[in-house]
Amino acid sequence: MRIRRTLTAAATTAAITALGLAMAVPAQAAEYSSALKIKGVQYDAPGRDSNKCSGGNTAAEYLTIKNYSKTATVNLKGYKVKDAAGNSFTFKNSHTLHPGDQVSLRGGRGTDSDAKNVVYRQNCNFIWNNDKDTIYFYKPTGARADVHAYTQKANDKDRNGYITYHG
Repeated sequence: MRIRRTLTAAATTAAITALGLAMAVPAQAAEYSSALKIKGVQYDAPGRDSNKCSGGNTAAEYLTIKNYSKTATVNLKGYKVKDAAGNSFTFKNSHTLHPGDQVSLRGGRGTDSDAKNVVYRQNCNFIWNNDKDTIYFYKPTGARADVHAYTQKANDKDRNGYITYHG
C-alpha cells in the first residue's frame, strides 16, 4: 500500500524554489523592497524635441521618484537611474525625501532644490525614448529599487507623453 502525501501550496513553492525551478517574473511585475519608487515619467517633453541647452525643452522631460514609506526618511545620494541603452544619472548630492515626498529628476541645466523638490541632470540630452524604453532605478548598494518598461502605444493611451506607475 502506498501512502500519498499532498503538499501545501507553501511547501510546493518552497520545493520548486529549492530546486531552482521558479519561473522568471517580468521585471516590471516584480516588487522591490524599497521605500523609493518611480511614480511616473514624462518621457516625451511637450513640443518639438530640442536638446539645446539654451532654449531647448529637455527640462520638460522628467522622472518623478516618491518616498512611499510612512515613517522612513531617505537620502537620494548614491541612487542611480538608468535607461535600456545604458544612459544613467547618479544622485551625487544629498537630497532628502521625507515620507510622502517626491522629487522630479529633470533634464537640462538648473539649480537643485530641496524646497522645490527638483534635481537637474545637468545634461541637455534627452534620456527617455519617445516610443519605448525601460527605466531602472537602483539603490546605492546596487540593488534594484524599481524598474518599468513602457511603450507609447501600450502605456500612454491619451498620448500626452506622461505615464503613471505608482500612484
